[in-house]
Amino acid sequence: MNDIEPAAPPGGGGLASSLRIRLDFGYDGTAFSGWAMQPGKRTVEDELSAALTLILRAVRPVRLVVAGRTDAGVHARGAVAHADVDPAGWALVPGRSTRSPAESALARLNGVLPADMVVHGVSVAPEGFNARFSAIERRYLYRICDQPHLLDPLRRRDTLIHRRPLDVAAMQASAHHLLGLRDFAAFAKRREGATTIRTLLEFSWVRGGDGVVEARVVADAFCRSMVRALVGVMIPVGEGRQPAGWPAQVLVAGRRHPGVVVMPAHGLSLEQVTYPPDVDLDRRHRESRVRRSPVG
Repeated sequence: MNDIEPAAPPGGGGLASSLRIRLDFGYDGTAFSGWAMQPGKRTVEDELSAALTLILRAVRPVRLVVAGRTDAGVHARGAVAHADVDPAGWALVPGRSTRSPAESALARLNGVLPADMVVHGVSVAPEGFNARFSAIERRYLYRICDQPHLLDPLRRRDTLIHRRPLDVAAMQASAHHLLGLRDFAAFAKRREGATTIRTLLEFSWVRGGDGVVEARVVADAFCRSMVRALVGVMIPVGEGRQPAGWPAQVLVAGRRHPGVVVMPAHGLSLEQVTYPPDVDLDRRHRESRVRRSPVG
């Protein structure tokens, strides 16, 4: 998972005027090389851009800005992106249909996208909306089955099999100490000029009714591989190999620890992206671009 992104492309991709549309979508990340376009690789961005370009009959590929860039193999149920499109092309999407452009775009996108992607909603974005910078929360889920005989085979693509029992109560108690506005450099891949300061709003561990252990991770934004590293630092605690205070020590040290494994991608799903009320979108956009500092 990667939320360190390049700046959003200029509105309209060079159009004199443009209309911003919002897309809510999900995908099975198994066969994708992540969100971002990469030469010679199949990516979510490639597929969605190609589908939009087709239904809009755009001269150039439609460019997208996404709320959270996922790594190869990571899934999404609640991804959000925006695109700036030609209003004239948008108005023509329904053709002879009586449906609105948004309704027609939804039907047509799902008609041309591959089976491992679904667009849940298409709408004209409110003024000031930016899929990336307007978001106030990203919610992720990581699933671990530490009792392999209980695994539902239909969930094998989004659940990690772990062959040692995990103490969920110990992991929950430990995770609490990582919450708040902090420098998560110990759990992030460094990028020149990028900050690793984030606000971790929720980090909870539960065992579901199906016996699967679930990590629920919510923050204002995430660094690359941060969620999978946070899950990884809890595994030694759950196995009893490290005390409950060890993850907090790793955090304070501020650098990668050899005992922290970045967990496999397929257990991770982007569940939801949350935005403020429309009247607060501009303010949130400005706030999210201010470089943060840790407290305490």
